Formats: sequence, C-alpha cells, structure tokens
Amino acid sequence: MIRNPFLTYGYNGPEYFCDRVEETKRLTSLLVNGNHVALISPRRMGKTGLIRHCFSQQEIQDNFYLFVVDIYATKSLAELTYELGRVILSELKSKGRKAWERFIQVVSSLRTGISLDSMGQPSWNLEIGDIQSPQMSLNEIFQYLKTADRPCLVAIDEFQAIMDYPEQNVEALLRTHIQDCNNAWFVFSGSKRHMMGEMFSSPARPFYQSASTMFLKPISLEAYTSFITHHFEQGGKHITSEAVQYMYEKFEGTTWYIQKICNELYAMTEPNSTCGVKEVEVAINMAVEEKSDTYQDLMTRLTVKQKALLIALAHAGENVQPTSGDFIKKYHLTTASAVQRSLSALQEKDIITSSNGKYHIYDYFLYYWLNQ
Repeated sequence: MIRNPFLTYGYNGPEYFCDRVEETKRLTSLLVNGNHVALISPRRMGKTGLIRHCFSQQEIQDNFYLFVVDIYATKSLAELTYELGRVILSELKSKGRKAWERFIQVVSSLRTGISLDSMGQPSWNLEIGDIQSPQMSLNEIFQYLKTADRPCLVAIDEFQAIMDYPEQNVEALLRTHIQDCNNAWFVFSGSKRHMMGEMFSSPARPFYQSASTMFLKPISLEAYTSFITHHFEQGGKHITSEAVQYMYEKFEGTTWYIQKICNELYAMTEPNSTCGVKEVEVAINMAVEEKSDTYQDLMTRLTVKQKALLIALAHAGENVQPTSGDFIKKYHLTTASAVQRSLSALQEKDIITSSNGKYHIYDYFLYYWLNQ
C-alpha cells in the first residue's frame, strides 16, 4: 500500500502517473513499429517516468525484454559498458534461467565477474576496473541483444553524457552497433537540448536522422489539477484549485517539483482539512530548507566570480542576457569575457542551462534559496 500517492522517484503504475496519454501512445507506437526515439526535455520533466509508463503497457510487456540504463554519472566507455551489462543481467534475472544463461554465455569477457548465489540466481560482482576491454565487452553485449530470444527495448537515460567521454569515437561506435542490431530498439533520453539536437539533427554526426524525435513539454495545468485533486480526495483531504495553480506556476509545470511539493502537502494535511496557497508556501520553504546544507556546500566550491554570477542570475529572473553591459553594471560584475567563462563553468557543473541564448538556474529550489 502506498501511503503517499505523490511519488518523488520510481514508477508505481498508472494510478500514480499523471496524464501523458498522447505521449504514451506516440512513444509506444514508435517503438512497437521498429523506430528508435530521441526523447528530449529539461531535467525533471518526467522523461524516465514516461519511459517506464510506456514500458508497462501490455503490448510492450508481453513482447519485449525491457532495459532502462541511466548513464548520467558515467564518465567513460568502460562505465557505459558496465552499466549496460549490469542492468541487462538485473532485468533478466526475473525472466527465468534460460534468459539470463544466454546473456552470460555471450558476454565471455565479463563472465568471471558473474557468479551464482545460494538461490541459483546470477549476481553481478564486477567492478568498473574489471572491464579491461570496453569495446570487446560492448560488442558482446550487442551480440546478446542481436540474438536474444525476444526483441529488446533499451532506454538510455541522459544519453548526451557520451559526448563528454574521453574516447573520441563513442558516437560512431554506438551508431555502428545499433545500426547492425535488428532485434533491439532504443530510446535516447536527454535533458540538454542543444547537445541532443546536435547529435540527432546535424548531418556531420553519426546519429543524424537515426531516430524519431519527441520533445516532452510540461503536463497541462488542467490535467495536474484533476490528478492532484483526485488523490487528495481519495485520502479524505482537500486542496484548492488556487493552490494547485500557484504551485504549478512557481515551478513552471516541471513534474518532479510539483510531485515533491504535493508529497509534502499531502503529508502535512490532516483528513477533512483543506490545503491552500499558504500551505503551498510552507511546503516550498520546507523543501528549500531541507536542501540548505547542500546548497551551502555548493557555494563553497564555486569561485568568487561564479558565485557572484549565480546570485545575479537568481535575482534577475528570466530572459536575461548576462554578458550585456546593463546586466554586468547592475550586478557589479567584471567583464563580459569573465562572465562568459563563469557561464561556461556553471553550465559544465549542471547548475545553469541555456535555451535560445537565455540562461536560467536548473534547480528551482536552489533558485528560491538564493532569493532568500
């Protein structure tokens, strides 16, 4: 039994998944009809939730092996290979001995790091350093995908991470493997629109026109109001439409933040009580305060110029051009070139992002913390 219906991680079935009806239909249709998909949106907009919701559809469950691999934290081809192998074995464990034995037979370079536990189930005991030849191991993993006893769907989360690997040929290597694999279809999920766009729409790049593109937008206010109100009512609690709208606008419809604040509100609200705008403010302040130590630590790891720019961006709001003379003068920064270097550094650290030449802070809680 789920005590709080507003999930902040994972997927627990359609009852706790808000809307995305058309997106689910589209993604499901593309995959079952043999298309690769590039799924692009800002972070925390619900890409992974949509993938897992799509993978839970009966026509997909019944016909495919399903693998979701998060490579956000990976830094090299060896780490990508490690995650891919680990996730595949983990998912196959529930599919019966025949399924995982086939995988172990094919990945001979990794076999010594896979053992059987007391229940006869395979256990992944490899360390990243155990992968001596990433290209060979990756080739074996794709050989498995090509010869698996049912078609495979592989979702690679934060796919743009491969662009920062030290190896120079990762895109071309993966494209060659995927092009040669007619038993698996891929969802390339990414949050950095300019990087993902370059990978899939530039004629000079290996993945050019290799995947259908889906851009994930915020769920509508109407859909969220219905979803949130329903779950409050199911728990014998109430929330005003004004409270939902206020919350929605504070986070510009970004899924994870709305779920997080709803989770706080649901826990705070007593049965037969009503949650309003005032309670939303309390929940936001609680969530921001919860992260205060993390943000303090973050600030100590920034240079003086990076810190000054970040605070300026938080106070300036949306649609600013930080290298403009007016912005530099207003916030007592130094030079346009120094601001540009700080912008690049903050982007590399995933603290800010840019869209159409405009910069904003990724983390809404950090944004509100800086404004305090």
